[in-house]
Amino acid sequence: MIQRIQTIYLLLAFVVTGILPFLFPLWTMNNATDYFFVQNQIYVVLLGLSTTLSIISIISFKKRQLQFVIGRLNIILNLILLGLFVYRSLNLSGETVLVSEKGIGMFLPILAIVLLVLANKAIKKDEDLVKSVDRLR
Repeated sequence: MIQRIQTIYLLLAFVVTGILPFLFPLWTMNNATDYFFVQNQIYVVLLGLSTTLSIISIISFKKRQLQFVIGRLNIILNLILLGLFVYRSLNLSGETVLVSEKGIGMFLPILAIVLLVLANKAIKKDEDLVKSVDRLR
């Protein structure tokens, strides 16, 4: 399980969606307070679902097709989350009354998407390898 490269990618995607949002703020307010994802319920739900899908995908390592589908769902979920962040950042452009600067937390879904795409690529490669060995039997 852990020796497969897609498990490493999925574990890193879990860290990106489950742990790093607590460390990196989405943006900084004018009064020098950081705005984290836990202050908006939609962000909490989407990041929680993404983290849960990563864990389920890691656990279902014996079912590669299910793992691949869960990875695709997780990519779509992170794209929705990224779209919400982009929409919010475009509405709060520049120095406004509330937001002083945008944080690195807004770019975490991009990193998660890259890791999930790499994991799905490795899962597909494993599935193709198993199918080619089955043809030889």
